[in-house]
Amino acid sequence: MAKNLATWDPEDEAFWRTEGKRVATRNLWISIPCLLCGFAVWLYWGIITVQMINLKFPFSQAELFTLAAIAGLSGATLRIPSSFFIRIAGGRNTIFLSTALLIVPAAGTGLLLQDPNTPLWQFQIMALLSGFGGGNFASSMSNISFFYPKKVQGYSLGMNAGLGNFGVTTMQILVPLVMTVGVFGGSALILENSSGTLVGKIPAGTETFIHNAGYIWVAILIPLVIAAWFGMNNITAEHVSPGLGSTAGAFGKILGMLAIGLITAAIGLWLLLPEKAGGSGLELSKWIVLPLVIAATVFALRLIPGTIRQSLDQQYSIFRNKHTWAMTVIYTMTFGSFIGYAAAFGLAIKVVFGFQHIEVDGVMTHTTVNPNGPSALMYAWTGPFIGALIRPIGGMISDRLGGALVTQIISVIMVACALGVAYFLSLAYASPTPEEYFTPFLILFLILFAATGIGNGSTFRTIAIVFDKVQAGPVLGWTSAVAAYGAFIIPKVFGEQIKATTPEYALYGFAAFYLVCIGINWWFYLRKNAYVKNP
Repeated sequence: MAKNLATWDPEDEAFWRTEGKRVATRNLWISIPCLLCGFAVWLYWGIITVQMINLKFPFSQAELFTLAAIAGLSGATLRIPSSFFIRIAGGRNTIFLSTALLIVPAAGTGLLLQDPNTPLWQFQIMALLSGFGGGNFASSMSNISFFYPKKVQGYSLGMNAGLGNFGVTTMQILVPLVMTVGVFGGSALILENSSGTLVGKIPAGTETFIHNAGYIWVAILIPLVIAAWFGMNNITAEHVSPGLGSTAGAFGKILGMLAIGLITAAIGLWLLLPEKAGGSGLELSKWIVLPLVIAATVFALRLIPGTIRQSLDQQYSIFRNKHTWAMTVIYTMTFGSFIGYAAAFGLAIKVVFGFQHIEVDGVMTHTTVNPNGPSALMYAWTGPFIGALIRPIGGMISDRLGGALVTQIISVIMVACALGVAYFLSLAYASPTPEEYFTPFLILFLILFAATGIGNGSTFRTIAIVFDKVQAGPVLGWTSAVAAYGAFIIPKVFGEQIKATTPEYALYGFAAFYLVCIGINWWFYLRKNAYVKNP
């Protein structure tokens, strides 16, 4: 087990050269694969649900969209308590336990997928627990921010987030492939619709092992949990995790705070979902429920007595800083878009391009399988791959040019691409041959993913410049928590607009939000008398 670090000052050049860089690098390269698996388990519903359609699981498209949305809301909500874990529980303790918890939904999902007659509510519970993977991002980023000096924050955080985000791409490539072989045993199911992998289509009638989508991550997670325990460090310096206490006590704090997040997320979902999907039937607006879930989680955490309350009181000072709120909105534009599109991309390809849209007796129908449609599982990985790959590059460019300037440029690109995607979606969803519009749709969406990746790196750079070393970690966690609701909002909005037969409206709404972010970024960080000129 690696030792606790009682002193840590990466801004001291001598310390950084002789000891700091080596220790920080080790922690970073254990953190990255742990975070990668967190993203994979959080977002694998976008791939699993596509295959559930191909296997004719007895659920509607709208019900399947709820699984990705549930995981999205849960993961985002769990980022709120996770934002504060490092100070309360220590870096090694947090990364070890949060990574180990991923085994629960991974194993449970694998078990449930073996039976197509498994009721929807059991899949929904696994989707809720998959949120552990989403929550891990906040604690992981907060932890790594303490290890590195400000001069390389764009690089170090971009590497952790960017390569961690490769969990989405890794999952979207690995899951379709591993479902083709019986590596973990269990009975095969027979494809009723054609499927696909990275290397090509798989015809209907082929055996598939969909349960491997869960079990593969159990096999990967076990060695990572061991590496986190023996290779990572808790920094017990005053500005990071002072007065850490016992490991068992740290685990208890983490589990208790995660339980609060799960409860508030579950209540929010109950208010949102229709009765047939396990909800209350009230179907309250997401724009009402989400702020209530966030506020309830923040308030409930503050009710915890003792040292947790004292630590949270100190960390909650970020909410009195106007830059916290500005960066929350801007980061939601970049990371929220990336994670939301990653969650919805595959299923959107399947629903829009995998079916023919034919007018029957004056009514447009969308249920006839398109024999020429692209395989969602062949292309779903491409957007998240580009967004994750380019993220560290965005951080390095921003270290040179300034985070806010880079953010402003990519925001304009995001507006243009969102409008372009909307245009081709509208054409495809009214055509009996939607595949004709797939190429421009895909190209524009890939550019949109690339812009979100660069913007992720640039916003990290801005946060590192605007906030001091005490607030930077919690701010990174908090902004990532709110932005992660994109993994709920975007699949939910896509599902609603597809049901309304107007999927292009989703992109129009996102483009309008990006315009608002352009104004906020300019006002706070780019105008002549900006609060913090960057550059």
